[in-house]
Amino acid sequence: MADRLHCVVLGAGLMGRLLAHALATAGHSVTVHEASGEDGKGAAARVAASMLAPLAESAITEWPVVDMGQYSLARWPVLIQQLPAPVFFQQQGTLMLWHRQDALQARMLVDKLRINCKQLPESCSPQNTDRERLQVLEPELSDKFNQGLFLPGEGQLDNRQLLAGLLQSLQQLQVGLHWHSPQQLEDVIAQSQQSNSWVFDCRGIGASYDWSQLRGVRGEVIRLFAPEVNIQRPVRLVHPRYPLYIAPKPEHVYVIGATEIESDDTSEASVRSTLELLSAAYSLHSGFAEARILEINTQLRPALKNNLPEIRRVSERCLQINGLYRHGFLIAPAMLDATLGLMQGDTSLVDRFSLSPTH
Repeated sequence: MADRLHCVVLGAGLMGRLLAHALATAGHSVTVHEASGEDGKGAAARVAASMLAPLAESAITEWPVVDMGQYSLARWPVLIQQLPAPVFFQQQGTLMLWHRQDALQARMLVDKLRINCKQLPESCSPQNTDRERLQVLEPELSDKFNQGLFLPGEGQLDNRQLLAGLLQSLQQLQVGLHWHSPQQLEDVIAQSQQSNSWVFDCRGIGASYDWSQLRGVRGEVIRLFAPEVNIQRPVRLVHPRYPLYIAPKPEHVYVIGATEIESDDTSEASVRSTLELLSAAYSLHSGFAEARILEINTQLRPALKNNLPEIRRVSERCLQINGLYRHGFLIAPAMLDATLGLMQGDTSLVDRFSLSPTH
């Protein structure tokens, strides 16, 4: 891409901001249209836990997502370093715990993760964790749990700091940012053909009118301020009904989630799911009893067939990037590099990650 191009990006969620930033950094002229405001409240990325845990996710997803997650783990520090503001990023592993009554389900999960680990030569092997080891990793959890599994090398970041850092960088790069500016893909393509521009559709669930296979999967997430809790790394609680996760953010903020509902309903969280999330958090650490509820959020994750992402070529210079589902932060750098490669005619990453079988 030696020539300076004009690029139009639809959507300023995680994928849209990353792509606009990469294109502008490369010296291209970039225009972004976002249906919501600059605060990102219309994006699923704003309320995500932003865990970077490919091996942990391998228990419930397909291999391409796991491969993309492992690839992205190495890319995130590079991308964050380019931003003008600090972004919380850690790679201290994931801790999986279970109560005694869930030990049978946990053993099945552990066996599956050990098998999956053999396909990830870059990852460290899962480590059995007893109470003594827990006292080193997470001492405040050792009184309630005496067994678990530690997945070294996995990480997380602060999603809101990242979105804000990307926005600040886009402004400094003089990207044309148009907020509250919903666009019809057909119209944008027609306009781009006159100026020989590239168009990238990153609207998530907002692109469902142009991509009929898209569907929304509802998630409910709670943010707590818990000064009496000191958990250092993401914790996943093995549960018979839902996979609860707790992701610690800076200044004693914790993101708690688990629910996945096949629905495009964006109304407030239900009493049932809220009670289940809070009860499960309390069963993990009694300090959550005195936590303050900062937010209870709902979000729609854009999903495609088999919950796998795709990059679809609509025309010679128009690509749609979508279907990141619950794996947005886990796989976004891989999706970014695959998109940039496809733009230059390089399909190696698209093929490796099975992102566009019909490209």
